[in-house]
Amino acid sequence: MKPTRSFARRLVLVGATAASVTVLAACGGNDSGSHSDSAHRSPSKSASSPGAAASDGAHNAADVAFAKGMIPHHRQAVEMADLAAGRAASSQVKELAAEIKRGQDPEIRTMSGWLTAWGEQVPKGTTEGMPEGMPGMDHSAGSPDSAESGHSRHSGHSGHSEMPGMMGAEEMAALKGKSGKAFDAAFLEMMVGHHQGAVKMAGTEKEKGAYGPAKRLADDVIKAQEAEIARMNKLLGKG
Repeated sequence: MKPTRSFARRLVLVGATAASVTVLAACGGNDSGSHSDSAHRSPSKSASSPGAAASDGAHNAADVAFAKGMIPHHRQAVEMADLAAGRAASSQVKELAAEIKRGQDPEIRTMSGWLTAWGEQVPKGTTEGMPEGMPGMDHSAGSPDSAESGHSRHSGHSGHSEMPGMMGAEEMAALKGKSGKAFDAAFLEMMVGHHQGAVKMAGTEKEKGAYGPAKRLADDVIKAQEAEIARMNKLLGKG
């Protein structure tokens, strides 16, 4: 009988020890799991939300102005690029136009996401929602060549007076009325001026903006569009 009682006591002790280990493990597991779940949920929630990109630092008025100005600016570039498919004679012009659209469409979506996350109005067209008196938004970015091509003429058009490089309704209508080599020349001249304006706007953002992703996008705009300006000038026989 004694061996039996001793064995029983050992079973009780083993069971109690196992129960204690189980409780401790459960407590530790819940705590660890909580941190793990939090670590996994936080990035995925941020990445899937419309304002995911806007979590990277604070923004200021210059960032808002940049996005509100560059969205309609990009939209007009895309509108101009769309015309090339059915009007351009040069395959190089068509290819360039397609690249401009591929590059600027995603940037429009990115900047629209920022504005939504910041509680700001997203411009609906090429002029609506455009801020007045944006920093650096003048027409001094145009070169003499672009001024001769009509780049300076659109400064008096309503809605475009503060947007460097933006084309007015008359310029856009004239471009739509051209085809073949005449379209190619007009498109390249106008797009050079348009790009110069975008480079100036991006420079203002780099200087005065606070939001990291916006400043990086501005840097990308400058690099990409300066390269395209050089390419277009070469097609025009100026480079």
